[in-house]
Amino acid sequence: MARGNFMWVSELILTGFSEHPDLQLPLFFVVLVMYGLTMAGNLIIITLTSVDPRLQTPMYFFLRHLAIINLGNSTVIAPKMLTNVLVKRHTTSYYECATQVGGFLVFIVAEVFMLAVMAYDRHVAIGNPLLYMVVVSQRICLLLDSLTYFYSFSTSVVTSSSVFSVAHCSSNVINHFCCDTGPLLALSCSDTSFPERVVFISAATNLVSSIIIVVVFYFNIVLSILRICSTEGRKKGFSTCVSHMMAVSVFYGTLKGSFKIHF
Repeated sequence: MARGNFMWVSELILTGFSEHPDLQLPLFFVVLVMYGLTMAGNLIIITLTSVDPRLQTPMYFFLRHLAIINLGNSTVIAPKMLTNVLVKRHTTSYYECATQVGGFLVFIVAEVFMLAVMAYDRHVAIGNPLLYMVVVSQRICLLLDSLTYFYSFSTSVVTSSSVFSVAHCSSNVINHFCCDTGPLLALSCSDTSFPERVVFISAATNLVSSIIIVVVFYFNIVLSILRICSTEGRKKGFSTCVSHMMAVSVFYGTLKGSFKIHF
């Protein structure tokens, strides 16, 4: 195909998980169960941290927003994926695809930095427990929360705009089960070096900076815990970080595959 054969693509076709019809129904139920469990778990967290007076602390405030982000991240992809598993023609409109890419970028970047914010919260709680409610006040919580969402939205606008600014060839088949940056750029007939650099720099910067923030805060947390004289105090200090450490481990442990797929 000639490199100059450009066209306006109004509809895109997703290849999906599998071309075998006998696998479509099992895949549908697997995705449905996973999405249902994700929805239920995050909705429970959001509800409990909203109505329980004992959970009205900065730690649970950030946990609630992490659950909202996880819920949004899943909802951006899963419903369309479930629909495409059941139908023969896996199509999506150009604007729907752009919305999916933009939404995914908003939530994945927000999740990365919300985990970093939660590490800061644990650092203050253990390092300065007497001043915790002063340092991490309601105003500071709202500020950190707003900055996280604003930055993630700005990053999404810049990155997705660069991806969808290129011209496309006559092929409109995306070799994936959802819209993402790599397969979309592969459809382009124009020079993709600039959007590829934007995507890579954005992904690498956000990932590395968030990891550095988490590692630095947890290094200080460990030092603060080791300074505690009593064994019981040390155990209590570590116990306050267990849930967040598990969330960080799970997220960054699975982010390698997500990084390859979406960035």
